[in-house]
Amino acid sequence: MSAEASATSDDTTVANKKLLKDAVQGHGHKPVSKRGIQDRLFTLMFSGFVYPQIWEDPEVDIEAMNIGPNSRIMTICSGGCNVMNYLTESPKSIHAIDLNPAHVALGRLKLAAVKHLPDYESFFLFFGHANSPKNIENYDRYIAPHLDSFTRDFWEKRTLRHGRRINFFRKNVYKQGLLGSFIATVHFIAKFYGQDPRDLLKARTMDEQRVIFNRTLGPLFDKKMVRKLCNMPVSLYGLGIPPAQFDELNNDAGGDMAGLLKARLQRMACDFPIETNYFAWQAFGRGYDTEKRKAIPRYLMEQHYETLKANASRAQIIHASITDFLGDQGKESFENYVFLDAQDWMNDKQLTDLWTHVSRTAAAGARVIFRTAGTDSPLSRSLPSDLLGLWDYNPVRSPEAVAKDRSSIYGGFHTYINSKKQSDKIAA
Repeated sequence: MSAEASATSDDTTVANKKLLKDAVQGHGHKPVSKRGIQDRLFTLMFSGFVYPQIWEDPEVDIEAMNIGPNSRIMTICSGGCNVMNYLTESPKSIHAIDLNPAHVALGRLKLAAVKHLPDYESFFLFFGHANSPKNIENYDRYIAPHLDSFTRDFWEKRTLRHGRRINFFRKNVYKQGLLGSFIATVHFIAKFYGQDPRDLLKARTMDEQRVIFNRTLGPLFDKKMVRKLCNMPVSLYGLGIPPAQFDELNNDAGGDMAGLLKARLQRMACDFPIETNYFAWQAFGRGYDTEKRKAIPRYLMEQHYETLKANASRAQIIHASITDFLGDQGKESFENYVFLDAQDWMNDKQLTDLWTHVSRTAAAGARVIFRTAGTDSPLSRSLPSDLLGLWDYNPVRSPEAVAKDRSSIYGGFHTYINSKKQSDKIAA
């Protein structure tokens, strides 16, 4: 068992607060300033359960990563769906890192569930439906005995609203957490104006999707109250967007945040078939397509179940910062790195520290993928030229990848490929 897993809850809480504070508040704003208060409010909100599902399209990731049987992957965990999806490609290993203990506990729960639940249907009931009392019975019988103490303590801690946290899985886990509350608020606002986001799920063709969007959700972004909310950083905390990332979005929008958010929501609603876009089902229906089972992530598809089960022991979930984790790894340790949108949170020093460790630990030809709220990569303006020169980057690939991403919430998708043998260039 790792040191993180065996830590007491008090130690974990203190460590978590410090890790998040370092990540979010690294831009030097005074605590009593407006921005300093925004940073601290986001840190407080982000320290709990945020993402029941990850919001990066794994199909785009897998294509960009070129995963093979010898691939050693380092990724941020978040909701853990990415870990499970990557395992269907049978990589050699996955190390999933996260600052948030709730995400660590969720990732470990998913791995334990696929290992120990009796069959595919019980696994799909747990994470596909995620709303049945049977899930709690299955947790107690099949999963809980195999969890480390940290993860078991997290899911069995009692809350005023839900009792044990594991009860999330009999109340639809996708309606829980900070993101679940954010989506609920969006639905409330839409219904306040007489519109129901679920109408989009009734579309039979992509032409119908566009018609329904233009009649229902599209016009909401012209409402005065909605435009005002879009310009408030705190309104997007529920998406896990810290103030620094909000600034990048606002810059990319030219100050028209409502217009930018409308365009990205429209892309999700209209540019992909609704019957297979599980991100749209989560946004507009607050769950997966449990009837036809087409709008579901690949790790929940029956054809991948046996592969996933066989590969589950190849992944481990670790509570740490990615920079600290990489600092403890040896040369040429990984072929793939997945940073999600974490670099939008970082200042120049933090980025340089991270990429120094990446360059030292990267195998020849290693690939780093990440997303950004805006369209541009931050590395060209933030990294020293000698460090940046170790990596090949083609900005033309970014809009091509963004166009394929069914979640549609990011402006940039970036792939950096190791161009030199790092052990010859970066000292240990």
